[in-house]
Amino acid sequence: MGFLGTLLGILGFGIGILFGLLVGFFLFIYSEPKDVEDPVIRPLHELDSSALQEILPEIPLWVKNPDYDRADWLNKFISDMWPYLDKAICSMIRNMAQPIFAEYIGKYQIKAIDFKTLSLGTLPPVIYGLKVFETNEKELVMEPALRWVGNPNIVLGLKLLSLQITVQLVDLQIFAAPRITLKPLVPTFPCFASIVVSLMEKPHVDFGMKILGGDIMSIPGLYRFVQETIKKQIASLYLWPSSLEIPVLDASTLAIKKPVGILHVNVIRARKLLKMDILGTSDPYVKLSLTGDSLPAKKTTIKKNNLNPEWHEKFKLIVKEPHTQVLRFEVYDWDKVGGHDVLGMQLVPLKLLTTYETKEFKLELLKNTNNNSPQNHKKRGHIEVELTFVPFKEDSCKFSESLDSYERKESGVSRASDNEVEAGAGLLSVIVQGAEDVEGERHNNPYALVLFRGERKKTKMIRRTRDPIWDEEFQFMLEEPPLHEKIYVEVMSKRRGISFLSKESLGHVEINLTDVVHNGRINEKYHLINSKNGVIHVEIGWRTI
Repeated sequence: MGFLGTLLGILGFGIGILFGLLVGFFLFIYSEPKDVEDPVIRPLHELDSSALQEILPEIPLWVKNPDYDRADWLNKFISDMWPYLDKAICSMIRNMAQPIFAEYIGKYQIKAIDFKTLSLGTLPPVIYGLKVFETNEKELVMEPALRWVGNPNIVLGLKLLSLQITVQLVDLQIFAAPRITLKPLVPTFPCFASIVVSLMEKPHVDFGMKILGGDIMSIPGLYRFVQETIKKQIASLYLWPSSLEIPVLDASTLAIKKPVGILHVNVIRARKLLKMDILGTSDPYVKLSLTGDSLPAKKTTIKKNNLNPEWHEKFKLIVKEPHTQVLRFEVYDWDKVGGHDVLGMQLVPLKLLTTYETKEFKLELLKNTNNNSPQNHKKRGHIEVELTFVPFKEDSCKFSESLDSYERKESGVSRASDNEVEAGAGLLSVIVQGAEDVEGERHNNPYALVLFRGERKKTKMIRRTRDPIWDEEFQFMLEEPPLHEKIYVEVMSKRRGISFLSKESLGHVEINLTDVVHNGRINEKYHLINSKNGVIHVEIGWRTI
């Protein structure tokens, strides 16, 4: 029976082959091709949801959400730049990885570790939508929807004892929604000081990893464990409000430096000053100013017919860079007609001071700052002063015994009640950033006026615009916090030349300073009173000493 079954099987196999060939030949010769029918084209709005999902499985965000803009031009730019970005990014990765790899050589029996191949592949990331936010701060905020289904070729070689192990990363996929902030915006190219990146949600990262040719991600349970671990690690580092800050400009190049404290100056007296008048006396007064400060110099009163004047007059100067700024004293002889004669001058570097400690100086007056000048050999008398540097409260912990170790860092101020607000002197700073949609009846040459406690400050005038940008700061030294007080800001327009109607108001606003004292800072846009659509952008800060 066994032999008979085998024989019948062979005969059936042969007969089946012959029958199949005959049928195929008949169909090939005698069958006629059918005409190809044109596909039915239907507009998208006639399709149901299931058909749409099949046609567009990944709908771009600019289609689903009107807040997102199309980024086709940006994707085209990235696509054309990708071969060069690939090399630049890979070179940066190698440089960053070298010191990390060096730490492991010699440990765990590792003899060598390096990239054998490092390439991000030919497929660039794609931006499916871009959202840009407008804020009151000097920053640019955008949120791209980023997806990268790449074909990288990353091979890491690891020499463990005498065994050569290769680890290859393949089939990388990354879906992320980062928030990218360029801040602060400064007038120095590239016009922003740093890039701050945060993730608004946990990213999706998928990849394969081959070790010695085998994909370890196919091990049951390992894939999900690796996925969750990566998400948690990245979220702990960069999920908002955590962020990654990449400096672009050096801090020393930034044009904007905020005040860090107050310099108290007591001009006590001067002795043996030069005789400049015909009667053998002088009418001295002292001008004092800080280098790197555009504010007008402070002046003492004039002491008539006195070569040994006593002043005992106190001044307060705003300090921005205590380790580099210098206090300049200039003693003049006042004249009713013509320019005032210089009796002498002297400099005091602020780095010589110790915070909160009053230091007395007896300064020999010189003709100029050149120590080798023969004019400085002449005796010009001396001036006696007392100096005290007091940092603002939020910065005081950053100062050591000497100003040489000074270091600046921003800090927030939490809100306090009226009873918790500390009394004492401080600095009220008002920054008039700009205005929008201000329109005059006769002309549009806007400037801003700031009025507070009888003091009047004015920005520069910008001609022929409805959207001026001033970005000017005004400072007021106060002995007490300005609780329950208001500051008045008005936008004016002035016609150039002589005219009966040369000025007109474009709107005004009164800002309550209570929130400024409690919070330390406000940065808001206010609708102008008596203006149709006008808006003014003002930033106000309060810092105590």
